[in-house]
Amino acid sequence: MPQQTTDDSRIQHGSAQLTGYRRLFSPPGTRAFTAGNLIARLPMGMFGVSAVVMIGGSRGSYALAGAVTATGLAATGVAGPWIARLVDRYGQARVAVPVTVAAVLGSLALLLCVRYDAPDWTLFAAYAATAATPNIGGLSRARWAHLLRDDPGGLHTANSFEQAADELCFMLGPVLASFLTGTLFPEAGTLTGAVLLLGGMLLFTAQRTTEPPPLARSKGPSPLRSPGIPPLLACFVATGAVFGSMEVVTIAYADAQGHRAAAGVVLAVQAAGSCAAGLLYGALKPAGLRLGHCLAGMAVLMTLPWLAAWVTGSLWVLAGALLPAGMATAPTMVTAMTLVQRRTPADRLNEGMSLVVTGLLTGIACGSATGGWAVEHLSPATAYAVPVTAAAVALGLASLTRAGADAAPVAPAAA
Repeated sequence: MPQQTTDDSRIQHGSAQLTGYRRLFSPPGTRAFTAGNLIARLPMGMFGVSAVVMIGGSRGSYALAGAVTATGLAATGVAGPWIARLVDRYGQARVAVPVTVAAVLGSLALLLCVRYDAPDWTLFAAYAATAATPNIGGLSRARWAHLLRDDPGGLHTANSFEQAADELCFMLGPVLASFLTGTLFPEAGTLTGAVLLLGGMLLFTAQRTTEPPPLARSKGPSPLRSPGIPPLLACFVATGAVFGSMEVVTIAYADAQGHRAAAGVVLAVQAAGSCAAGLLYGALKPAGLRLGHCLAGMAVLMTLPWLAAWVTGSLWVLAGALLPAGMATAPTMVTAMTLVQRRTPADRLNEGMSLVVTGLLTGIACGSATGGWAVEHLSPATAYAVPVTAAAVALGLASLTRAGADAAPVAPAAA
């Protein structure tokens, strides 16, 4: 058996001294797959805005544009877990690349249908094809879970970084899409997003050394039947309602103030708060903080935008209130995602995280509809009660179902 040398001991000691994000990106291949994943993830914040601008400007109907994007959202919720199951079974590279090509072709088809004035039904068909896009953030989290399976502290940092990356992409994506569609031509946002998605995915999947090994026949139960997962999904639905209602209500509030163009900037402040909190949460690793604590903090901080809108009536005071409200998002999502990783069989991890996305999308759709109803029948300021209520529901669900209780990790052989 090889003897450990003094140099080996020094290397191990030096590695142990690496902390935080420097330690996270020290293993070979982690920086490359992260760069590819970020490039591929950025279009996720671009496609919706680009499609609305492109279709609404060309057809003169934002109702049509909204219906088309809603169809794509629903299709993503249905296709996502199925695609993730294929990824778990056959590997990321073998599945993610072909389905990404299919999604890119759907985006290009949408662009051509709009450009050449094809019938309205073709827009729905083309945009539904973009649902083949894999859960890009989930693919990256699965790699971290594989690489850091024996390092809970490192996995916490990785999940915090991934949540911050999500917020960054959804903060920059709409801004980039608005700039491209307004400066160049209406289809520029969709075209650029398609190129970034395909290029980023090719770079990501080229990093084979960090890819989790596929298991052709999973021995683990469906994530839906894993202990603790259904209550967590219910919490994700309620949390998604917070996000969906906050976006719609903020846009309506800015419009009522005569500053609709500033709505994107105001929402970006909320995303910036979440991004900063995610990075800080990953670096500090606070001990003893559970999902219930995070949800309670979110329920309290979500009252700040409501009070700002109700008491001051100022859009800029509202923006200041959205910054701390956004800071509650990342710790909640990081803590919940870590629980999903612990409770999902290792060989069905992508499927489990894709179900989380489905839950979030369902909540976002419900929150958007409820927030829109409240804006129309009450007032934009009063409608800020909707995200507060949704956060309180998430906290209540977690308390009643013990969704945030600690549980031992589920292994593939547990079934």
